[in-house]
Amino acid sequence: MNLLLVGYGKMGKIVEQMALRRGHSIAGRIDIDNNDELDRATADVAIEFSHPDAAFNNVRRCIERGIPVVCGTTGWLSRKAEIEKLVSEKNGTFFYASNFSLGVNIFFKVNEYLARIMNAFPEYEISLDEIHHSEKKDAPSGTAITLAEGILRNVDRKKKWTLGNGNADDIAITAFRIDQIPGTHVVKYASRIDDIEIKHTAHSREGFALGAVMVAEWILDKKGCLTMDEFLKIL
Repeated sequence: MNLLLVGYGKMGKIVEQMALRRGHSIAGRIDIDNNDELDRATADVAIEFSHPDAAFNNVRRCIERGIPVVCGTTGWLSRKAEIEKLVSEKNGTFFYASNFSLGVNIFFKVNEYLARIMNAFPEYEISLDEIHHSEKKDAPSGTAITLAEGILRNVDRKKKWTLGNGNADDIAITAFRIDQIPGTHVVKYASRIDDIEIKHTAHSREGFALGAVMVAEWILDKKGCLTMDEFLKIL
């Protein structure tokens, strides 16, 4: 498979390593200094890990040129519906996930299961902590938002998430930025009597990169807007 890397920072370089290990080739490396080359590039699949301000246009240009896209950039999802409409119009292929780590996606399922149980126990206050490297631009992380949305679907007393302290019916998310931290997420249920916590800690970016390459392999013969739930059914 010939892969186009859109965004060639730390994550893009690790995706490249994983792709080469799995026998794939690199069609091109698109970054801020050569972004115009995206309009001429060809590839079997583009893997997009760039910047929140660039992701929408990167994905749009790939879809318009008929290149399937695997996107892991967070912080731009207010425009995701526009991409989904374009995918439908162009009969394209688009896969978005807030986190490609298989461990994190298992954690998402555990989070929803626990939330269903805790819906019956209003004495527990719910909050989230997320820790990432200092170069991450958006906050809260896309993973933290996905976790919060999983709780909101299952806990009636919570209505929305907020960054920092909010109202009683909010899920408060606290975001920390610390050098060399790939990603840690903690879901907390705290009461006067005791606390319950679940936690995922990434030790490197390799898990995210491997998941993205595996998804790129999977979407080659598929069309439409695809998700991790569909991908995980094959595992």
